[in-house]
Amino acid sequence: MKRAILCLILALAMLVCGCSQAAPPETSAPAATEAAPVETTPAETTAPEPATREFTDSTGRTVTIPNDVTKIAVSGPLTQVYVLPLAGDMLVGVSNRYAEDVEKYLPDYLFEMTEIGQLYGGKGEMDLEALLAAAPDLVVDVGDAKSSIAEDMDALTEQTGIPFLHIDATVATAPEAYRLLGQLLGREEKAEELASWCENTYQEMASVMERVDADDARKTLLYCLGDNGVNVIAEGSFHAETVNMMSQNLAVLEDVVSKGTGNEVDMEQLLAWDPEVIVFAPDSCYDQVGTSSQWQSLQAVSEGHYYKTPYGPYGWLSSPPSVQRYLGMLWLGALLYPDYVEYDLQERVTEYYKLFYDCDLTDELYQELVKDALD
Repeated sequence: MKRAILCLILALAMLVCGCSQAAPPETSAPAATEAAPVETTPAETTAPEPATREFTDSTGRTVTIPNDVTKIAVSGPLTQVYVLPLAGDMLVGVSNRYAEDVEKYLPDYLFEMTEIGQLYGGKGEMDLEALLAAAPDLVVDVGDAKSSIAEDMDALTEQTGIPFLHIDATVATAPEAYRLLGQLLGREEKAEELASWCENTYQEMASVMERVDADDARKTLLYCLGDNGVNVIAEGSFHAETVNMMSQNLAVLEDVVSKGTGNEVDMEQLLAWDPEVIVFAPDSCYDQVGTSSQWQSLQAVSEGHYYKTPYGPYGWLSSPPSVQRYLGMLWLGALLYPDYVEYDLQERVTEYYKLFYDCDLTDELYQELVKDALD
């Protein structure tokens, strides 16, 4: 009897165990369901950012450049003026050393940089050895396009292994030049600030000249350079854009020299033109004109309507013919057409120096700039 009971108990125990294995706990299924969504996220498989990108410059050339540009060189002083307010911290050198008398306008680091030289004109050629040693990511050329510009950029790129790019820039197209530079250098926000200032100023001065022309009040003018003052910036020259816009440039010549030295003429020709106003380059014979009997024969001189172009850190009309010519527009507007302009010249000049050079232009510095430039 006892044996039969024991057998029954063992049978029941085996039955219970069998049922337990056949029916897993109710919590096992949800646990498997919760673990199922765990997968590799897309962020873990994102491809790295490419090291290079393609950029199309103003010549239509598509050039491969580093995706993240941090070091640049410039082709000459004109380009340097454009680049400085946007990306001066990226420069690996300067085209030409600055004179000590412009230190008050510019950041100190510029005066410690290597001199690399320039591609076109000026004082010597670019030092390619110094350029290669500086190892910029690219070289930028800004300004008026030479007829051979695309071939020049291609040849220099091949010779050095450094991308050379050209961006067109005239007085009218400076805003577009800044926007393109911003894309090239990854500085779009600052580029737009500079472009907007140029755009608004140009439109303002164009509006002034529309009213002047409607009243037939445009002044005749010559821009004279050189030790003797008989070199002129002729009407068709790239250097004459601001003079042409703001006056009637009497220097209409058949063979225009499109250089900073201008066309050489003679006093007889100046007397034949006999302008209402003469503006002299900063480094010219301005100081001797008032006591010269020859110059006194010109109505502009005899009537006291001759002036010296402001300079610092660059010329306001040329030297080089850069974005600083916007100051030339504002200056000539205030000088020649005071009844038509509505701005305060000192305020606008102070605004420019802060925006473009981060220079707080004091009243003393402003007066120094416009000495001999206004009535």
